[in-house]
Amino acid sequence: MYIELHLLQSFPPSNLNRDDTNNPKDCTFGGVRRARISSQCLKRAVRIHPAFQETTRAPNGLRTKRVAQRLAELLAETGKPDEETQPIAAALVAEYMNNLTKGDLTDAPVFVAPSELTQAAEALLADWDAAVSDPDKVAKAVASDLRKQYREHSTAPDVALFGRMMASQPELGLEAACQVAHALSTHRISMEMDYFTAVDDLQPREEPGANMIGYTSYNSACFYRYARIDWDQLVSTLGDTALARRTVEGFLRASEQAVPSGKQNAFAPFSPPSLALAVVRSDGMSWSLVNAFEDPVTPNRDGGYVGPSVERLDAYWGHLCDAYGTDTLGCVAARTLPGGLPLESLGPNRQPGFEPWLAAILAALPEEETGV
Repeated sequence: MYIELHLLQSFPPSNLNRDDTNNPKDCTFGGVRRARISSQCLKRAVRIHPAFQETTRAPNGLRTKRVAQRLAELLAETGKPDEETQPIAAALVAEYMNNLTKGDLTDAPVFVAPSELTQAAEALLADWDAAVSDPDKVAKAVASDLRKQYREHSTAPDVALFGRMMASQPELGLEAACQVAHALSTHRISMEMDYFTAVDDLQPREEPGANMIGYTSYNSACFYRYARIDWDQLVSTLGDTALARRTVEGFLRASEQAVPSGKQNAFAPFSPPSLALAVVRSDGMSWSLVNAFEDPVTPNRDGGYVGPSVERLDAYWGHLCDAYGTDTLGCVAARTLPGGLPLESLGPNRQPGFEPWLAAILAALPEEETGV
């Protein structure tokens, strides 16, 4: 079973996701330049949005190089001295993750559930005197137990969704239950530049001119966004059907509300999606609808990309249903902002608002509790 999410979202002038030159990310698709938001950017915006954790009611994971530092802090909170906690924490992380580098930092940020760190701290505290006298020996035993507990399992919803890849310790890797595509503009875009100045409030009146002059790049685009959740993988990793349902709900709520943080203060690009389509299906084929826009959308006579983009997506959905059938589609729920956005192929699946749309998707998911 898979849950697919398709969004059309138009942003005003903005720079949501920058490249190494501080320009908005872009790419070529369909032979023309498109605006782009990376999947990493979208995933982070979702996992840190308050709606996600409020809905899952479970602690998010930590993505950090400072795993040993955090573990040492947990040990210190129990009153243990720093001269003991730091070498013991470093020894355990080195053994457990096998990629500790100089300075007690892992080679790359590691995605860990808070429960992993809490359980590690409890195990060390239970045998503290031995850990102080021989940190490496105790670390080896504790790390072995942790690997058994967290092999293909996590208690953190975002870790279960987005996975964990650890080349140095493959048994701690977690298959991502959610795949997120880079968001692409449905149309050709042009990069624009904003010339800005800043004035010193205390500059004498007789000294004309700006105190600072600069440029910033931006664009404006209607984006197509696509993500897919593997329900069975999510339940398997979390070991809890109820939490998996809340995780799907949290992902859908946060995807609707989250906006990447780039240049928010300068552009305030807080515009909600114009169309949301969610699908629950029982096969593994999956339908990204991005090829609806391989031929770039052109604005209608009076201007605007949202209307033509909705029309194009709706028509392409109909073509896919005609070509492949609909027997494996357990639920299809579509929603648009009111006024001027008619749906033909998706018309029978239209929901009147966000909550009915969400309820239709959740109703198609299993409800039984599996336990951990």
